[in-house]
Amino acid sequence: MEKLKQRWGVTSNFQIILILIVFSINGSFAAYIAKPLTEFIGLNSETTNPWLFWPVRIILVFAVYQTTLPIFGWCFGQYTFFWNFTKKMLSRIGFKRFFKED
Repeated sequence: MEKLKQRWGVTSNFQIILILIVFSINGSFAAYIAKPLTEFIGLNSETTNPWLFWPVRIILVFAVYQTTLPIFGWCFGQYTFFWNFTKKMLSRIGFKRFFKED
């Protein structure tokens, strides 16, 4: 636990537990909400070619996950951690210009 606290810059075991809870809830939520979103845009796993359906679904899961992670973090009092985590992750995949350096 000490390595995790040091790596993430948190001070208590309770914060680590909250962070892990937020990760699990948000991951489940993103996967759950992707199904109605794919159906909303007219894609269905039974009628759409898997080479189109799954990449679109994965992109939707990723977008929902990144969007809702700071929101769920805020609900659990860990907004700063998750906002910084989201900025770091998005900057690593090429969205650096959208976030000014702190």
